Amino acid sequence: MSKPQPIAVQAPTQNEATYEQQNVHEVYEAIASHFSDTRYKPWPVVENFLHGLAPGSLGADVGCGNGKYIGVNRNAVILGSDRSSNLIKIVRDRGFEGMVADGLDLPYRSHLFDFAISIAVIHHFSTPERRLEALKELVRIVRPGGRILVFVWALEQTKFSKRNFEPGEQDVFVPWMLTKKKTSEDNQDEPPRVYNRYYHLFRKGELDILFEQIPGITIESSGYDRDNHYVIAKTSST
Repeated sequence: MSKPQPIAVQAPTQNEATYEQQNVHEVYEAIASHFSDTRYKPWPVVENFLHGLAPGSLGADVGCGNGKYIGVNRNAVILGSDRSSNLIKIVRDRGFEGMVADGLDLPYRSHLFDFAISIAVIHHFSTPERRLEALKELVRIVRPGGRILVFVWALEQTKFSKRNFEPGEQDVFVPWMLTKKKTSEDNQDEPPRVYNRYYHLFRKGELDILFEQIPGITIESSGYDRDNHYVIAKTSST
């Protein structure tokens, strides 16, 4: 059976929260365990960022998934949050701190954290306005002089991806195929279930432009890694 390929879609013009609930959150609830099994190796840019923190730093991993980054630097304290309760259960089973929370309305007081990371999350918000609000929420929870690292899927996918995206199509459904299971009745292979997740694929510079719309933000660096665009930004110290 051939692997299903991404499907170009129209981003919603209304009921964005419902759209994301159906095409992002419910999917991750269904695939959480299988998804977690594929997420175990830290990406180098994120790992270097975390190891560069001052000892005792307090941070937030927003959209933490299975918590693979929470324990990278044992000299930092990281609180994880994710919309998927099934993924947060995995985080807690691993002995980490995690809570179910909406990235647009985080349950933290302002200026609490020394840093925040959001890895492969912002691309699941279905409009430019919601993506910007998600970044603003990261800025809100970080103290003056704090740092923020964000990764998003790139439109310009290269060797790390086996997906075939249509040129120029930024809004897509990306399929997730669950592994086959044996049925108890006839011991035949059960057809794999395919779940489609909504993604907005970012063009080069698009994430930078969103950050530049937020007052008091300085972009320290931006780049391309593992078929993602990323930005490291710093909040104003005044």
